[in-house]
Amino acid sequence: MDRADPADRIDAIRTAEDLEELAERFEVDSVHEAYFRAKVAWETAIRQTQDPDSDDEGLPGTRVVVDGHAFHVHGVTHAGTDEERAFLREHVSAFQDRDAVVYCEQGIRPMYFGDFPATCEMDDYRWAMQRCAELDSPSHLEVLPESGVDALLENLPAVTETFRKATFSLIDSGTPVYGEAFERALGDVAADFLTTHADLAVGKSYEAFALSSEASRNPERLGDLQRYYERNFLPQPLEREWLRGHDPELEIVTHARNERMADYAVFHNDDAEEVHLVVGAAHQPGVVYYLERYRDGRTVPDSFELV
Repeated sequence: MDRADPADRIDAIRTAEDLEELAERFEVDSVHEAYFRAKVAWETAIRQTQDPDSDDEGLPGTRVVVDGHAFHVHGVTHAGTDEERAFLREHVSAFQDRDAVVYCEQGIRPMYFGDFPATCEMDDYRWAMQRCAELDSPSHLEVLPESGVDALLENLPAVTETFRKATFSLIDSGTPVYGEAFERALGDVAADFLTTHADLAVGKSYEAFALSSEASRNPERLGDLQRYYERNFLPQPLEREWLRGHDPELEIVTHARNERMADYAVFHNDDAEEVHLVVGAAHQPGVVYYLERYRDGRTVPDSFELV
């Protein structure tokens, strides 16, 4: 498998239904080893098939046609910068001027499009909170004590995330002095210490941090950020199974929301030939994956209900 043609590697990973089947295809005994090997093989193969010089003029995104309706999924940083706000508003205005429908990941609409009445906010985060409340396990989302050692221990994931951002920001600030090559090398070392098994499935890395920071200041770089996540994430069933085994709640608020957003857009769209979904860049590959399932014949689940 390691010496297979890139197209064969992609196909073997893309068609695996679960991690056990992935382990069989990579001829290893552990699903953990299969996951790590697949990550490397997928990233290498996708990188070889991506066009780094692709035309990102306009608002970059991925187009999926479902029953004659063109769904365009646009990954953004949602960092709230003036540069990204102006960039997105310009393009969304153009979409709506030609009667296209625009849906936003929950939280993006008030950040960028609060005065765009025709822009619809999906219910993905509210849905995820309901699903998390149904889990029979401790929640990261509960209100934490205000002080003391117990607060630190219970809020360790948030402390780690704060430390990660501070570390990455410090490394990023040294780029003008030490150069980009040194910056990336130091960032990779820091990421090795700060990245957990769960983080692998949600794309938390120094490269993601650096690309997102760049794109938030210069939205012309959004295409680079989108291509990063495209090659970083395995197909959704594999990432979701991996993450569910390490952090079920995180699986709901990340990859499960991708399926919800695709369901929401397809459920609501009856007439528009052009539909745009503005989502966080880390969500883009997953939303595209589920739209492609609709393209291939999937129907909206009978259990779909608005939240």
